[in-house]
Amino acid sequence: MQPNRIVSRDEWLSARRALLAAEKEAVHLRDRVNAQRRALPWVEVDKPYLFQAPDGPKTLSELFDGRSQLIIYHFMLAPGWEAGCVGCSFLSDHFDGAVPHLEHHDVTLKAVSRAPLSEIEAYKARMGWRFPWVSSFGSDFNYDFHVSFTQDDLAKGQVNYNFSETPSEQAHDELPGVSAFYRDEGGRVFHTYSSYARGIEEFIGTLMILDRAPKGRNETSTMSFVRRHDEYESRPKAAGCCAS
Repeated sequence: MQPNRIVSRDEWLSARRALLAAEKEAVHLRDRVNAQRRALPWVEVDKPYLFQAPDGPKTLSELFDGRSQLIIYHFMLAPGWEAGCVGCSFLSDHFDGAVPHLEHHDVTLKAVSRAPLSEIEAYKARMGWRFPWVSSFGSDFNYDFHVSFTQDDLAKGQVNYNFSETPSEQAHDELPGVSAFYRDEGGRVFHTYSSYARGIEEFIGTLMILDRAPKGRNETSTMSFVRRHDEYESRPKAAGCCAS
């Protein structure tokens, strides 16, 4: 890595203050976008979806676990896959620490995949995760929320993903996403929000940290450096660092 321009402390402070103004502008924009997101209209979910959980079959309403808000991560793990998606696994590494905070703020977080529950449980055990994860095997749920596609769908040349028609060659039978739901006191469930593709990368705290590092994400393509956390080689010594 070639170093950036080397300057005096005063010059650095001037440049940093200019960047701070841009950072504050971005924060204020995020606040406005968040408010716009919360103001979205809702759609009632009246289709009877059924999921398989470790303690038995669950309806969508039952996935809330008694809370009024539900966030579902659409995890890419289809029936028969040997392992979950690398990117989904990277994102999901950030869930366990967040779960208790979310649950004490009236939010339930769950992952959903089309793989049978036994395959989900096996991969979850391999990864050492604790967050709740259920199966939508045999349900239309993934297809209705535009994260799973049949071969017939793909054969048409394009699929509906991220609220637009996406060419099939840029799609797969499984894609990632996040969906949010609200349950009122009468038990009615409403779909309030969904996001796909890079719209969910703020869930990945590691990327946010890397964005502050001197080399940034240092990618050759989006998340090209990512591996499942049990597939990394032994930690290399930093270049130029003396042995301890």
